[in-house]
Amino acid sequence: MRIHRSGTAAPGRAPGLALGLVLGLGALTGCGLGSSGKETSPPRTGEPVQPPAATAPAGGTASQPPASEDTGDGGAADALRGKTIVIDPGHNGGNAKNPSAIAKQVDIGNGRKECDTTGTETNAGYAESAFTWDVSNRLAKLLRAQGANVVLTRHNDTGVGPCINERAAIGNRAKADAALSIHADGAGAAQHGFHIIEPVAVKGFNAKAVPASQKLGRAIRDGYHEGTGVAYSNYRGTKALDPRSDLGGLNLSTVPKVFIECGNMRNAGDAAKLSSAAFRQKIAQSLVTGFDKYFTS
Repeated sequence: MRIHRSGTAAPGRAPGLALGLVLGLGALTGCGLGSSGKETSPPRTGEPVQPPAATAPAGGTASQPPASEDTGDGGAADALRGKTIVIDPGHNGGNAKNPSAIAKQVDIGNGRKECDTTGTETNAGYAESAFTWDVSNRLAKLLRAQGANVVLTRHNDTGVGPCINERAAIGNRAKADAALSIHADGAGAAQHGFHIIEPVAVKGFNAKAVPASQKLGRAIRDGYHEGTGVAYSNYRGTKALDPRSDLGGLNLSTVPKVFIECGNMRNAGDAAKLSSAAFRQKIAQSLVTGFDKYFTS
């Protein structure tokens, strides 16, 4: 989730659309910062629009989820049935065209930060927002098949936002049993692996949810690692766990919530996996296992 998008076309995105402008460290809202901070991709030109104040959907999305090769992992039905799970697909496909909208400052509990960012992309141009949208829909389909009530924080990959504070508010309003923000990083080419970003207590906001969030983080980490074989990050966190207090999506969450950086889109090996539809299905299945571990441990 380094904000450092390149520009080749991903499915559903215009070919050859180059993303440039670095939005700056303050704009890094989701993907893990590397040692030198996140890289932001340049917003594309266009008429600015106001980011939507998204409300939690009742249970579906505006478009159909991608077809799955599998319908579930078979063992999570009892644990997941009736649980409300909020899935937050990082960024949005229209963010780069609307720099003034996503640059708007919002309160994140212990400071202020940009509404949202553009995210990153692979060297071949597969955008993080497209990746997170695809994985989130695959995951939602699997969770619903196990009886969970799933809420997505955005309805498509062509809009703007919602802002990071609204993404947290969606989970809070839904009284989610668990929430997961899905991202992919944009670190240096030699850096690889995945990591989980956990919240740090921010007085008056998320403190009560932090212990459960840490438990959720370990469960998601273990499910992802076992299910995908992706290595722990070699550049962020300890054993793939990275506590941070600078992300509004975690600071403002009163329900258990973590972020996952599924890999580094700027690393050739990670990018090849994240660009594969079959591997994205494996990611979704591994995350179901992670939720199952959380609710049964």
